[in-house]
Amino acid sequence: MMIVPAGVKVHLALGYTDMRKGIDGLAMLVQDTQKQDAFSGHLFAFRGKRARIIKIQFWDGNGLCLCGSAAGAISRIRPTIRRPPPISPPASKTP
Repeated sequence: MMIVPAGVKVHLALGYTDMRKGIDGLAMLVQDTQKQDAFSGHLFAFRGKRARIIKIQFWDGNGLCLCGSAAGAISRIRPTIRRPPPISPPASKTP
């Protein structure tokens, strides 16, 4: 569990990210694509191609921190999409 101080923003990267990137690669991604400062103290979240891995990067005042989570925790929080049953048109009555 992570307690986020007041005033800290959480930035979510859209799409998927190459999870082979480390602290430096993700910091470059934040600065180049999101046009944000990686050392601002805000949280930056990235997900892998199949959404099995999530990495969160933030500056804690002393250095960049990188937290990650793998398949077990993520599969429990992924929403499932349930499709409603198809609706058939009402039967017409012919005399």
